[in-house]
Amino acid sequence: MRATETVQKILANYEGETPGVKANLCRILMHGKLGGTGKMIILPVDQGFEHGPARSFAPNPGGYDPHYHYQLAIDAGMNAYAAPLGMIEAGADTFAGQVPTILKVNSANSLMSDTAGKNQAITASVDDALRLGCSAIGFTIYPGSDAALDMFEEIVEMRKEAAAKGIATVIWSYPRGEAITKEGETAIDVAAYAAQIAALIGAHIIKIKLSTDHLMLGAAKTVYEDQGIDIATQAARVRHCMDAAFGGRRIMVFSGGAKKGADSVYDDARAIRDGGGNGSIIGRNSFQRSREDALEMLGKLVDIYKGAE
Repeated sequence: MRATETVQKILANYEGETPGVKANLCRILMHGKLGGTGKMIILPVDQGFEHGPARSFAPNPGGYDPHYHYQLAIDAGMNAYAAPLGMIEAGADTFAGQVPTILKVNSANSLMSDTAGKNQAITASVDDALRLGCSAIGFTIYPGSDAALDMFEEIVEMRKEAAAKGIATVIWSYPRGEAITKEGETAIDVAAYAAQIAALIGAHIIKIKLSTDHLMLGAAKTVYEDQGIDIATQAARVRHCMDAAFGGRRIMVFSGGAKKGADSVYDDARAIRDGGGNGSIIGRNSFQRSREDALEMLGKLVDIYKGAE
């Protein structure tokens, strides 16, 4: 399949990358119903690790089966499917080559105490991703955590190994931890900082949360006010975060968060589109709905990113 001009322009931003990494980015960008548009929707299913099985899958029990998520990603025309090692392995042979996969190589869990600090365990390797035919590895960092420097160093080394083996890197950049207030986790200045950090440590695709107009950092607040940076609307905040990702030279997708009403999901997608973001990585808002409702919602999201809604 020939890459579209839009995709070729995106890939040109990744100067110095290996042909293998670019080929896998191209594979993701060209796959599914948004293939070739420069926009993407990724289905992530790591919530069983993060939140536990009942909280994740009881609302739609079909989701206990890893094959359900593979099939949902394929039937909905998603660009890629992301999950931890066990879930990828559980369907890697059955669904080989049918949807690009992203191996989530680190995870946290809800059983740890509040005093443990914000960190994630490495639970898979680059060689696992290579063995399973994955297009990318996915890694979470927590800017603002006392463990953040260790996490940065871990992913820099894994990214180097992955690139040498032709595999792309997706970084979940989620501010949280000892230095971040709860309100600050989604503050616009902190979100943009998180995007910049992910870009600087080599992310090929960056995943962040949609932000609020709250400003947490005093020194940054002064600059935002003095420079008149527009953060009044969600689309403006998306645009500002894209600026933080090397002026939009890095692919960035925005998380869907906890399950909410479909209209809110659609409004978020329109803001991402209008702000120049590359798309959504949407888990609970899809797989916690019935399969029929999920396919309908994901289909409408595709239309929104195509500009038809």
